[in-house]
Amino acid sequence: MEKPVSITSPDWRLVRSSPAYWLAFGFGSGLAPVAPGTFGTLVAFPLYWMLAGVPSWAYLLIVAFFFVAGIGFCDAAGKALGVPDHGGIVWDEIVAMLLVLFFAPHSVLGFAVAFLLFRLFDIWKPFPIRWCDRRLKNGFGVMFDDLLAAIYAIICLLVIFHG
Repeated sequence: MEKPVSITSPDWRLVRSSPAYWLAFGFGSGLAPVAPGTFGTLVAFPLYWMLAGVPSWAYLLIVAFFFVAGIGFCDAAGKALGVPDHGGIVWDEIVAMLLVLFFAPHSVLGFAVAFLLFRLFDIWKPFPIRWCDRRLKNGFGVMFDDLLAAIYAIICLLVIFHG
């Protein structure tokens, strides 16, 4: 088996070379030269609006499917890059933000607060997020720490908007 080569600066050619990489890099948003996680998080908004008409149970099932599938996408991209949690891999941010948006009030303020809270927890990584981020590797680890950040953001949203 050939050992992957570490690629610190993936490009469009790599991202387009595989559906798994295309998805892991958030349709190319993970190639942003600065703050790729923020750009990836923003990709969740059009996906959320595309799914807005489906019943709640179906929406949550789709998000769960995206999470499980993302374990594979992110693992494949990390192995190809030789970096398990490369900053350009943003599918984890997209899926986590889709979950946060489900609980956000449907207003500009609600969506803005949801975005800011998720980015805060994703970057800050309070316990146990940082602990999991350091210990859980491969696709599951990439996806799981963002799920925890989403849970923190959801709890804060519920407290802020519903007391």
